[in-house]
Amino acid sequence: MKFLIAACLAGTLLLAGCATGTNPNAPAPAASTGGAAPLYPNGPLTPITSGRATSQSVVQLAPPTDMWDRIRRGFKMPNLEGDLVRDREQWYASRPDYIQRMTERSNKYIFHIVEELERRNMPTELALLPYIESAFNPQAVSSARAAGMWQFMPATGTDYDLKQNIFRDDRRDVLQSTRAALDYLQKLYNMFGDWQLALAAYNWGEGSVSRAIAKNQRAGLPTTYSDLTMPAETRLYVPKLQAVKNIVANPQAFNAELPVIANHPYFQTVTLTRDLDVALAAKLADVRIEDFRALNPAAHKPVILAAGTPQILLPWDNAAVFERNFEAYSQGQYASWTAWTVPSTMTVADAAQRSGMSEVDLRAINNVPPRMLIKAGSTLIVPRSAKVQEDVAALVADTGHLSFQPEIVTRRTTVKAGRNDSVASIARRYSVSTANVAEWNDVKPNHAFPRGFSVVVYLPVRAAHTASVGTGEAPARGRVQIVTAHRGGGTTKPVAVVTSAGGRSREGKVSKTPASSKQQVVREKRGGTPSKKKR
Repeated sequence: MKFLIAACLAGTLLLAGCATGTNPNAPAPAASTGGAAPLYPNGPLTPITSGRATSQSVVQLAPPTDMWDRIRRGFKMPNLEGDLVRDREQWYASRPDYIQRMTERSNKYIFHIVEELERRNMPTELALLPYIESAFNPQAVSSARAAGMWQFMPATGTDYDLKQNIFRDDRRDVLQSTRAALDYLQKLYNMFGDWQLALAAYNWGEGSVSRAIAKNQRAGLPTTYSDLTMPAETRLYVPKLQAVKNIVANPQAFNAELPVIANHPYFQTVTLTRDLDVALAAKLADVRIEDFRALNPAAHKPVILAAGTPQILLPWDNAAVFERNFEAYSQGQYASWTAWTVPSTMTVADAAQRSGMSEVDLRAINNVPPRMLIKAGSTLIVPRSAKVQEDVAALVADTGHLSFQPEIVTRRTTVKAGRNDSVASIARRYSVSTANVAEWNDVKPNHAFPRGFSVVVYLPVRAAHTASVGTGEAPARGRVQIVTAHRGGGTTKPVAVVTSAGGRSREGKVSKTPASSKQQVVREKRGGTPSKKKR
């Protein structure tokens, strides 16, 4: 009996040893139902060390109370310290009225900008940049011709697909300029890997910042924003933004009061299906014309062309009002203006007569300077008659331009015919056409003048006067006696060509009035309507 008990105990111990895997060479048992196979280390154990936990930004459960709270939550840029920042803080804090105007103006646009920044995972400090650039004025134009609340130069705007023509300037457009500005800032950050350097490049140009960095690298100097040599404007650029950021982060510390800006979109887009007068659009939306232009600042003519501007912005609650009134409108045409492409070079008076409007109105609406001819192919805004049913085509809406050339003013003059002088010889001498000389003197083109006969010619005196300005040439002198002023006459070469929409003027050849050394020119005083200066 004892032997039997001992054998049973030995068998039990043997089975238990097999079950616990005491044999290191035995294969791992199969996982049981609901469990996992045990894991065994193959090498020596390493001691446990302390680690650093990393995580994304903490998502707050409560929604932002207003736009300022939302902007604060998205701050990501490193802070800049120094005397320049404190100086700019004092500058802004001592001007509460200025801060109030800027922040109230930004109420229309800042929600959209923050939405775009968050969508791109960019620092929300950049939503404050238009305070520095333009005080959030989309109509702002700098002395260097930068325009809009993001202050795009014409060439940079073209690089980022901001269209600029006689009908609109997308550098002022709220949606397009914001898209372009954030694209540009992202590109600059990818170039320099630093937001402060990216902002310096936005103000100064990426080429200038790159050269300043290379200069410091050659000298073995640091290449941070504070270490680079740069113009005073760029040196103050980031401190200004940092000062505004500090005031937004803690307005109480600066005795500043920020107006409440709700965390809600101010505007929404409305599709435009027909050419529409700006005044009528504001009326149909039941908004003031000033508020409509503030949301649609790119439209700088009295009409919006649907082919070029397919969407307009309206206050959130007025968009439905506009669509309802637009569908119900039956009081006439949607647009009282249209575009006309000038078929040939002509005077403003001729263009006004052909378009059925006064010369003064045509000049004012199209910004035509005085004493200029409108070149062929130019596009003018003119009244739209009830017979015109078609809206302006997309090609004209996108590429419309307005070009000028100086209007050569001629004066009626009399010259004494010499021996054997004829219509042809007089025409050659004064660089005018034979037909014009014959017409001016009521004779045939093959007519021969008797010696001493007073021949009437119309000479371009403005061309001779222009030659003396900046060319080193003196005005031609002659014994031509001016009797009366007259516009028109012989064909002359233009002195210059001036193109609108940011084009450069190019100097051409100057046609001089032929005269002998004994001739004397007596000029009459010329008048003209002074052009309105635009910023």
